[in-house]
Amino acid sequence: MFKKLTNGCVHMVNRFLPDPFIFCIILSVVVFIFAIPATQTDAITIIGAWGTGVWALLQFSMQMALVLVLGSALANAPAVRKLVMIIAGIAKTPTQGIIVVTFFSLIACWLNWGFGLVVGAILAKEIARQVKGIDYRLLIASAYSGFVIWHAGFSGSIPLALATPGSDALSAATGGAVTDVIPTSMTIFAPWNLLMVGVIIICLPFINAKMHPSPDEVISVDPELLIEKERVYKKPVTPAEKMENSMICSAIISLAGIVYLVYYFINNGFNVTLNIVNFIFLVLGIIFHKTPISYVDAVTDATKGAAGIILQFPFYAGIMGMMTFSVDGGSSLAGVISNFFVSISTEVTFPLFTFLSAGIVNIFIPSGGGQWVVQGPIMMPAGLKLGVDPAITGMAIAWGDAWTNMIQPFWALPALGIAGLSARDIMGYCLITLLFTGIVVCVGFALVGIL
Repeated sequence: MFKKLTNGCVHMVNRFLPDPFIFCIILSVVVFIFAIPATQTDAITIIGAWGTGVWALLQFSMQMALVLVLGSALANAPAVRKLVMIIAGIAKTPTQGIIVVTFFSLIACWLNWGFGLVVGAILAKEIARQVKGIDYRLLIASAYSGFVIWHAGFSGSIPLALATPGSDALSAATGGAVTDVIPTSMTIFAPWNLLMVGVIIICLPFINAKMHPSPDEVISVDPELLIEKERVYKKPVTPAEKMENSMICSAIISLAGIVYLVYYFINNGFNVTLNIVNFIFLVLGIIFHKTPISYVDAVTDATKGAAGIILQFPFYAGIMGMMTFSVDGGSSLAGVISNFFVSISTEVTFPLFTFLSAGIVNIFIPSGGGQWVVQGPIMMPAGLKLGVDPAITGMAIAWGDAWTNMIQPFWALPALGIAGLSARDIMGYCLITLLFTGIVVCVGFALVGIL
């Protein structure tokens, strides 16, 4: 029965899900159509909001491209490849391969989402190279499935925003509902949140393993195609070549990077931002590649996979522009969706409906920070008025933001770039992950509302 459901989802997605860029265009059209009546304005104004918003994610787009490029370049270093090979060697069968990559991806994403996205995909490629008969599509989908819990972990932007001092900024982001910081002990490390995370970490690896196709339906990949190209060493002759192959040059810049990282963590604690993740990847990449020219070659090879990010992220920024646009403080389309769920909520159902509304909004605004800007000022005061703990409301938005990433190609692009697959190859399996985690989190927030 479960295999039939999985096969049905995979077949449906393969048949109907277009390339992520086409999916992006379809979302743009849908949002454009609904934004006009929601904002009570005209088509030209909405197009203006789209055009203005297109460039709103330029910094974030570069950060995400660097996550892919720097992470891939680091993974291509000989020493790192050996470590990944050792971890991948734990798996001896296809079932074990799926369990290992899902488990490590979940843990890595809970610790830091940028790190988890890259590490999961790299580990999956190595397992595909070592384990015969494993379905490559499911393997990469399993690596991406760990992303479903990122917002409930150390790098969750919403719980970290609630825990960041600055009463004015916090009050503005929550519509005046929160003026004092909410510590992570009440959000990330709350017992009910850890319970949901724990259930997913324990169960999801086995659910993914159960989805593995029968041997006659497996789509594997030639292991030779997954072997990273090694740089052919040429003895430097000219002064320029000697500088390019000088370990001293790499040592100088690596030492400066290490000093900065020590200084940063001493002054900021364990606050691992996306920029810090990329900086760590950058420094480690230079260290493990030993010479500057070796690292340059690795980065050049890795850059090829960033095309999807470069092309599509501006269009998602345009969608966000239309979703968040309002006239003179009136309603935005995202606000209309959020207010609908508020209107049908009670104290008991509010956490659940907040989670579901955040899941819907996330399909159109797949940036956690962007979604918080839209929903925070609406959902947080509404929850407070109903008597719901702001920590619960904030985490309900966070879980919803992460949940529907399983059917949103936006965040999958780095992993797909590393794996060399398209969204339709993995989204059928991710749909099952969406259903399972949705049940777990819905039950969790329903119980939180009752208790």
